[in-house]
Amino acid sequence: MPTKATKTTTKKAAPKAVEAVTVSDKKAVIKSHQAHAKDTGSPQVQVAILTQKIELLSAHLKEHKKDNHSRQGLLGMVSKRRKMLKYLQMHDAKKYTQVTQTLGLRK
Repeated sequence: MPTKATKTTTKKAAPKAVEAVTVSDKKAVIKSHQAHAKDTGSPQVQVAILTQKIELLSAHLKEHKKDNHSRQGLLGMVSKRRKMLKYLQMHDAKKYTQVTQTLGLRK
C-alpha cells in the first residue's frame, strides 16, 4: 500500500517591524536643536524630529515598495515639515537657514 506523502511546510519569516524613533533618539534630536533648556516645541525642533521620522520611513519604503499605508503617512509628514519650514522662513529667516543647513535639507 502506498504511503501518503507528507506535506512539508516552511514558516515564512515574520516581517521586520518598522524601526520607530526611540525616546532616546528623539531626546538627542531635541537637545541638539533646542533654543533653551525647556524648548521642545519650537519649529526648528519639530522640523528636526519630522526629518528623523521621514528618514526612517523612507528607508522602510525602499525595502517595502507596496506599503501604501506607510507611504501616505510619509507624504503627510513631508507636507507638515514643508509647512513648518515655510512658517520659519517667513518669521525668522536666520533660523530657517540654520535648520536647513544642519539637517541637510535643500531649499
